Amino acid sequence: MRKLGIFICCGLLSSCAWFESPEVQTQKIVAAELEGINWNDVDQYPLFLDCDESVPKVEQRACFERALLRHFSDILNDFEFELTNDVADTLYVDFLVDKTGTITVLDMEENAAIRNQIPEFNGVIIESLKSLPKLEPALKRGIPVSAKFRVPIILNTKH
Repeated sequence: MRKLGIFICCGLLSSCAWFESPEVQTQKIVAAELEGINWNDVDQYPLFLDCDESVPKVEQRACFERALLRHFSDILNDFEFELTNDVADTLYVDFLVDKTGTITVLDMEENAAIRNQIPEFNGVIIESLKSLPKLEPALKRGIPVSAKFRVPIILNTKH
């Protein structure tokens, strides 16, 4: 009989989870779920209207970058720069696409040769963002999130 009492006491002590409120149980489940999410990756990249959201993420990112670089190329081709020397270089630009789809420049790699030859280059890139087509933000679990990107801009004025 004594063994039965000890067994029941041990069973009651080990089953305290049965008496937790539903809120506490829900909080534990949510905490475990949040812990398993990779917050450094998105489920869907920011997309322009001509990009397909049903393709794999690699293709989504490629479409986003192609559209962005095509826009910069068009803007820079329309702009008349006066150069004393040919320029052949790559600049890296860091962008932020916020959860509303607004894109801003976070940082532009410094390049003395380009700054000396095309001092207005940074301003042209920043100003050109105002004329970008509509951009849908990145998604994480169906929720719009901000995402950072580094994009190479290749300048080549050699003919």
